Amino acid sequence: MLADQDRIFTNLYGLHDAGLAGARARGQWDGTAGFIGKGRDWIIDRVKKSGLRGRGGAGFPTGLKWSFMPKESDGRPHYLVVNADESEPGTCKDREIMRNDPHLLIEGCLIAGFAMGANAGYIYIRGEYIREREALQAAIDEAYDAGLLGKNAAKSGWDFDLYIGHGAGAYICGEETALIESLEGKKGMPRLKPPFPANCGLYGCPTTVNNVESIAVVPEILRRGAEWFEAIGRPNNTGTKLFCISGHVERRCNVEEAMSIPFRELIEKHAGGVRGGWDNLLAVIPGGSSVPCLPADVCNDLPMDFDTLRDLRSGLGTAAVIVMDKSTDIVRAIARISYFYKHESCGQCTPCREGTGWMWRVVNRMAEGRAQKREIDMLLEVTHQVEGHTICALGDAAAWPVQGLIRHFRHEIEKRIDDYAANPHSDPVAMEAAE
Repeated sequence: MLADQDRIFTNLYGLHDAGLAGARARGQWDGTAGFIGKGRDWIIDRVKKSGLRGRGGAGFPTGLKWSFMPKESDGRPHYLVVNADESEPGTCKDREIMRNDPHLLIEGCLIAGFAMGANAGYIYIRGEYIREREALQAAIDEAYDAGLLGKNAAKSGWDFDLYIGHGAGAYICGEETALIESLEGKKGMPRLKPPFPANCGLYGCPTTVNNVESIAVVPEILRRGAEWFEAIGRPNNTGTKLFCISGHVERRCNVEEAMSIPFRELIEKHAGGVRGGWDNLLAVIPGGSSVPCLPADVCNDLPMDFDTLRDLRSGLGTAAVIVMDKSTDIVRAIARISYFYKHESCGQCTPCREGTGWMWRVVNRMAEGRAQKREIDMLLEVTHQVEGHTICALGDAAAWPVQGLIRHFRHEIEKRIDDYAANPHSDPVAMEAAE
């Protein structure tokens, strides 16, 4: 449980002034020039010491990622790119930062830009985020007017300009290299790696791409100390984390909590519990639609962090917690997710282009019962042929929900098939409702 004084996003719900005056009253932009004065290595070392891991889904150590940028320029400029695409279904945390606490992000961009030798930063916002772009642009304008951006930003001696790029709403542009392609004005399609962005990124220059939340927490880590951040949560899973709780709970919400908080405590304390009581829980998707679901029997004392969920063959992802009670048609729910990934595949890689459509069609037939039991293992085999065999992780994201369904709810698929075989003219959803 996170103490109020340890919260970083103190205006997450927009109850206070989101402008520069309100941000300064909450302690933002305090000591920024002093941090920059301590040098690049000091900042990167503090971020490493804090244990901060990327908040965009992969959980890669942020300080380590920053250290991959070249120490000296070879004549090419360095760039910081902030990923505000936030297209993962169930995820809506970065939206609230840009709406209600944008100066935390802007200050973080300046510090991160200096730490990586970047004099320019780009924030790439998803196409549907119109008001968020307007709020962020207003905050950037305020920062320029106050001398916090531009020449000698915040009187730090470092020149830093910040720009907004507005996407067109493609899920694939949340992948860092597709995002870079889109920023360059091209079709958002992932690049082969290597070369990695730290060597050849935006406009062929050294680039680091970070999530909004990852960048926004950095100023407070430097102000309060890496040891403070490291003391929250469990080893290798430290700090505060924004959780997006949706689905069958009494109160859907975004909340900042300590990493590793038990799932049941998170849901009951902040979301009012599972609809119909804890015993009505069927399953949870713990990190956005791309991670495998987990059944209720493992959720009681489940620490919500990267390593625990990975060991359970799922993932924390973006911490978009989607709760499903026993009224859920779990097979149809996963079929709906499969359709999303079929729709959002850029079509560049054959396993993803062909496999996502094939998986959706098969799972959809299974949801109706119009399948054979031998197809379950055939479907599982196809997910493994897609997983790990594509340029980006969208193939994995399409395969994992189906794997989670088969791993934990094979019996539901088999029951659906048996019911349809016994009465092929029936509607399986209506039959379940009647039961």
